[in-house]
Amino acid sequence: MSILIVAEHQDDTLAEATAHVVEAARQIGGEIDILVAGEGIGAVAEAAARLDGVRAVLTADHTVYAHQLAEPMATLLDTLVANYTHLLAGSSTTGKNVLPRVAALKGVPQVSDIIGVESAETFKRPIYAGGAIATVRNGAPLKVITVRTSAFDAVGSGGNAQIQALDTVVDNDLSTFVSDARATNQGPELGSARVVVSGGRGLGSVENFKLLEGVAAQLDAAIGASRAAVDAGYVSNDMQVGQTGKVVAPDLYIAVGISGAIQHLAGMKDSRVIVAINNDEEAPIFKVADYGLVGDLFEVMPQLERELRA
Repeated sequence: MSILIVAEHQDDTLAEATAHVVEAARQIGGEIDILVAGEGIGAVAEAAARLDGVRAVLTADHTVYAHQLAEPMATLLDTLVANYTHLLAGSSTTGKNVLPRVAALKGVPQVSDIIGVESAETFKRPIYAGGAIATVRNGAPLKVITVRTSAFDAVGSGGNAQIQALDTVVDNDLSTFVSDARATNQGPELGSARVVVSGGRGLGSVENFKLLEGVAAQLDAAIGASRAAVDAGYVSNDMQVGQTGKVVAPDLYIAVGISGAIQHLAGMKDSRVIVAINNDEEAPIFKVADYGLVGDLFEVMPQLERELRA
């Protein structure tokens, strides 16, 4: 067996998610290669080569791959996957955008968002907003798989894989990069933070959401939000945690003013420790919380910040 992983990167930095995808590949078994496609990707390729368990890093360095647009990426992968039994990527915007196109080009099914590996052909994935776990067998000659990275540990960086340059340059007349807008939130990136403090509709306004900032700063935490808070306009949608937002599994998740709808729980219930703060003792969030505090968040959060500072 042989596995090809699509590396994610930004600003000359390899995304941490790639190390988690490598662990999923190691559990499948076989030789593991990583594709790094982009422009000026030398530093990213070197970082990928240091990941444990990687045999080779394939680099496609050209302007056509500069922004990892789905169309040229899928065409490039279509030329490469004949030599592989598995194609993996993280369940991110990049993975979800590129891999379905490859599956369609090859006429094979895709298994999305896996959280466990039973064998080289059998995988576990959540369904019904995480309310059930499906075991799926894929007997296709090429297994196209996206990985929920929070479900797998990251591999170490003691490897020394060889780096091989590809000379494949594809045409792309289907899409054009226009611009991107970067989130300006302070603190760690939400998807990989060890601590997450999330707010819900109970905060009541944009201004009140700032109550989370002091506690988050003391804990070096990322700030998240429920869909209700995003829909209410309190924060931007890049902060949304849940079935239609980001899936996180930090060491500590603090839910503030979040009732705990099933769609939100699907995005954070795998956190190691869950703390819920809500004035409604019947809120569903308390059913999954390790620690629950029934109280007024407008009193609790300032007090918690003071205690952390002390």
